[in-house]
Amino acid sequence: MDIVPVMTTNDWLADTRTSYDTVAVSYADQVRGALAGHQYLRAALALFADSVRVAGGGPVADVGCGPGEVTAHLHELGVDAFGVDLSPAMIDVARRDHPGLRFEVGSMTDLDLPDASVGGLLAWQSLIHIPDGEVPTVFGHFHRTLRPGGPLQLLFHVGDESLLKTDGYGGHPMNVHVHRRQPDQVASWLRDAGFMVEAQMLLDPDAEAQQAILFARSKS
Repeated sequence: MDIVPVMTTNDWLADTRTSYDTVAVSYADQVRGALAGHQYLRAALALFADSVRVAGGGPVADVGCGPGEVTAHLHELGVDAFGVDLSPAMIDVARRDHPGLRFEVGSMTDLDLPDASVGGLLAWQSLIHIPDGEVPTVFGHFHRTLRPGGPLQLLFHVGDESLLKTDGYGGHPMNVHVHRRQPDQVASWLRDAGFMVEAQMLLDPDAEAQQAILFARSKS
């Protein structure tokens, strides 16, 4: 990845969609079964599933679901999960690999879900492609679609820079921006959108490539 200045292009969404259409099969092959080796990620998903049940249950949206591995894991935990992704090719792979689950094409910048229609919402490593200026819009959609008291969980890269990823999974070309952010900044955006931030977890704190998980809840 190369460090790049703040984006000025207006077609970042199309670039992101095309990039993931290109690498969909290779990406799915790479992440298939990967959760088995990440105990803290599995624990975070178990906590999320329990939070959904405590809040009254209902359908759960996995936004930016990719090939559906996390959606399927949530289903195994007893959650009525469905996946949404910007990339039609990713959705095709998800439907192929998990034929019993629901997947649909959609964008978190214009989330096509009814108000207060989901009991929980999860976005793992998908917010990383959203420019800063669009994050409040995205969080507004998350808050609108979540039932009052419903849990939200985010997983994202930690840092202070934006990167351009041109070397994709399986050696395929990509043209997608990756935005690394500090948890405090993301938490501030969440509060502005009407969420209560309940906890945060920093993964691999001594590593160069850190990740964070934020646990939040839509205010009742």
